[in-house]
Amino acid sequence: MDRIVFRRVSKSVNWKKLLITNSSVIALAIIFCWIALVTPGFFTTRNIINVLNQSAALGFMVIGITAVFITGGIDLSIPSVMALSGILAAMAMQNGAGIMMAVLISILVGLFLGLINGYAIGFLRMIPFVVTLSIQIIGMGICVWLTSKVSIPISNGTYLNAFSGKIGIIPVSVIYLAFMTFVATVLAKKSIWGRWLYATGININTATVSGIPTRKVLLGAYAWSGLFAGMASLLITSRLASASSTMGQEGVVLNIVSSAVVGGVSFQGGFGTPMGAVLGTLIITLISNSMNMMQISYYMTLIVKGIVIITFVCLDSIRHRN
Repeated sequence: MDRIVFRRVSKSVNWKKLLITNSSVIALAIIFCWIALVTPGFFTTRNIINVLNQSAALGFMVIGITAVFITGGIDLSIPSVMALSGILAAMAMQNGAGIMMAVLISILVGLFLGLINGYAIGFLRMIPFVVTLSIQIIGMGICVWLTSKVSIPISNGTYLNAFSGKIGIIPVSVIYLAFMTFVATVLAKKSIWGRWLYATGININTATVSGIPTRKVLLGAYAWSGLFAGMASLLITSRLASASSTMGQEGVVLNIVSSAVVGGVSFQGGFGTPMGAVLGTLIITLISNSMNMMQISYYMTLIVKGIVIITFVCLDSIRHRN
């Protein structure tokens, strides 16, 4: 009797679809097991907290790009937007600005640059890859010009404690990330804007005919991405106690994109969640951290991340075919 019931349940469940849909969770479990075998001392309280702290700022940027990916676009400008936001905030504090002014500068700079991307892509119908790559290059040029390749120290204790302090043993950055992940997930699933994002990503022409203001949706998606890049700068600059142009180096894009893809966000648009994207961030951070502990070269780490991206893009293609 039990065997008959099991067979019926097995037939009613699409195991292939179930495995692909939950690939991020499965990957995280596999990586945890692999790390436990090959990296002695990884699962210490200190190292786990360090991994969570490292993933916080990246998580913010990944939440931002998730909205863009859902619409079927891409944002390559996030690193320079984040770096420029942090540099301008640090320069303001050097000149006597308080913490509230520094936070406001970071957020507004990120939002402004995101709006530039969104307007060019949504209203001028320019290609996302070209627009965001241009903003990345321009932003990096401004960062280097402002800093002369020298780090700007941050000595404001209130600022440092607000974004890199701890509550007990938990870094406040992790708490911020958990809260914003919850907010972003609710907006994506429950709000009209969230439904418009998915509809635009699935088929922008159909969405436009249906009365969805797709131009404004695209503007909002890129503004959202810039906003979260600005907030990420608060976490990074407080953790480093400085701001510099190197914060926006090109390698950051690899981590952002790989985190989103591993988290189940589709390059083809219309699929993915902020929660899954943040889970992907944790997976990528775990890979980097464990390979660093094993003293594996940076270039080998890049190769592994590249393989991970290809694997999950392949899973995404399979998911769309089904």
